[in-house]
Amino acid sequence: MLTPEFRVERDRERCIACQVCVRQCANDVHVYDTDDDWVSSDEAACVGCHRCMTLCPTHALTIRRTPRDFRANANWSADRINGIYKQAETGGILLTGMGCDQPYPIYFDHLLLNASQVTNPSIDPLREPMELRTYIGRKPDRVEVTLGANGVELQTQIGPQLKLETPIMFSAMSYGSISYNACQSLARAAEASGILYNTGEGGLHPSLYQYGPYTIAQVASGRFGVHSEYLKTAAALEIKIGQGAKPGIGGHLPGEKVTAEISATRMIPEGTDALSPAPHHDIYSIEDLRQLIFALKEATDYQKPVGVKVAAVHHIVPIASGIARAGADYIAVDGLRGGTGAAPTVIRNNVGIPIELAIAAIDSRLREEGIRNQISLIAAGSIRNSGDVVKIIALGADAVYIGTAALVALGCHLCQKCYTGKCNWGIATQDPYLTKRLNPNLGYLRLNNLIRAWSMEIKEMLGGMGINAIESLRGNRDHLRGVGLNATELDALGVKVAGWA
Repeated sequence: MLTPEFRVERDRERCIACQVCVRQCANDVHVYDTDDDWVSSDEAACVGCHRCMTLCPTHALTIRRTPRDFRANANWSADRINGIYKQAETGGILLTGMGCDQPYPIYFDHLLLNASQVTNPSIDPLREPMELRTYIGRKPDRVEVTLGANGVELQTQIGPQLKLETPIMFSAMSYGSISYNACQSLARAAEASGILYNTGEGGLHPSLYQYGPYTIAQVASGRFGVHSEYLKTAAALEIKIGQGAKPGIGGHLPGEKVTAEISATRMIPEGTDALSPAPHHDIYSIEDLRQLIFALKEATDYQKPVGVKVAAVHHIVPIASGIARAGADYIAVDGLRGGTGAAPTVIRNNVGIPIELAIAAIDSRLREEGIRNQISLIAAGSIRNSGDVVKIIALGADAVYIGTAALVALGCHLCQKCYTGKCNWGIATQDPYLTKRLNPNLGYLRLNNLIRAWSMEIKEMLGGMGINAIESLRGNRDHLRGVGLNATELDALGVKVAGWA
């Protein structure tokens, strides 16, 4: 009853039966017939990753989405009908990878930035100083200084801070959900760019300990790979409560992905499923969370920031306020469109709220309570370009996490089949043959180029606004105007409609 999702069209005049497509496809779509000296294709196995099409030397292949000829019905779309067909055949949960692909409003695309003209001259970032450096961590209510022999000396003790050369970090993606070569690419790019990357909930491979000063180590519900050396190596620690693609549920790394190295890193038996409980079984209140925050601070001699990652949900504002008061140094909020290696499709598409609304609401609430300085705010969940970075900072974030964008820079084609472990681009796989397809030497260069390019664009946008430091933009919604939004949405975002002074 299921129609193949993609069509594999092969130009017989161009195809030379070189078998590149046969060797490159991990899903066994292409099969070479020695008798006929011809390659045929099993369309039902195609996931639309486009690797065969990209690498075909004669450009003989075209991959197209199959037209769905169900009777037109606005309520019962082809995707919903096919979902029922699959579940009727298998009796299982529909899984998917990457972020929510439903046509919910993308508020970034309805926000426009301000620009200086006559009365407030713009700044040329090529000729004038432009500060993107960002510090993540708790700030004091006030500072005291004295005049000493060496000039002005700071007397107020400031807690540990993460120094970012640009307000962008690589989001949590665990070793296991992505390949070692992908993890290495992220770690090296973080070091080269002067930012940080996040281990995710899979622990830290021993060879990556050298990148500790550029590493955020997660402590998730499964406590995979968590030990004293892991905590002390990283620059910061992050308690993972939830993520945007699957708020309120746990994680699952299939046993076939738990190789010997992942087994050693996660400290679980080889070949067994890594199941992360939905809740932390030692956290059932803000008071319990506070205990874990300070246990981690105590374990690291109060030398490292400790953050908390949560999904953007309906009551995110009081949750964020409670986390700030519990002693966390930063909050990472992951919105509805945040990516994942594997999630139930129904959860990914129907639970949570967009990151733009969540950040605007949290920033406003923390300012009203007079505690905004006590905690940094990191936004995640489909940050697609430098414009999104600038807009979310204007809505109140200190910095952003990027995950999907980083994977796309490595070659990801968003086929959304990460959970199969058959990533043809060597990213979301543990297959040694497939992993080799991602060269970490090239991977880290591509990621470093991405961060450099976005940083230059951010400077251009700041200069156009007449701003010479990213801190001056944080929460400054006067630099935003809305287009195509209703009054309720504008009020939630805290911005005026375009055309208003």
